[in-house]
Amino acid sequence: MKTFEKSELIKAGIRKSFQTGNSKLARRKCYGYSIGPDGTLRVNPDEANVVRWIFEQYQLGQSLGKIADGLAQQKIPSPTGKAKWNREAIDKLLSNEKYTGRVLLQKTISTGISQINNDGIISRYLYTETHEPIIPDELFFNVQKAKADRSKNSNNEFAIKMPF
Repeated sequence: MKTFEKSELIKAGIRKSFQTGNSKLARRKCYGYSIGPDGTLRVNPDEANVVRWIFEQYQLGQSLGKIADGLAQQKIPSPTGKAKWNREAIDKLLSNEKYTGRVLLQKTISTGISQINNDGIISRYLYTETHEPIIPDELFFNVQKAKADRSKNSNNEFAIKMPF
């Protein structure tokens, strides 16, 4: 079997798991959660408090840099264990719908060279009520709107920025 054919079969298997709701990617751990004995996401109370604080600070108008500074002052290590959080980690956290109890799969597509955003090129899969939310929908949506409003891209469309 040629490498290209094998790659396509693997991709088809992954997509099938997305369609049937059996994808292990939906249960991938992120900051604020741990994996329970049954393999499902469970809220990590200490990290969940940090997630809420980050969302609240951003909604109050704090910049990514100021939030990073605040986390450092509180001596809260980054998800990778570093003493200081970076802006990119905070930005990704603020964009992660997983904190609302949802999981959106296939947000990006691999081109073989890099990852690109999947803006309708192929199907995306939204799982709801898969795990306990850490933040309410209203806070998540307010932060997404604030991110769009603060973006340097003047052609920013709020509706396009919503992950689901």
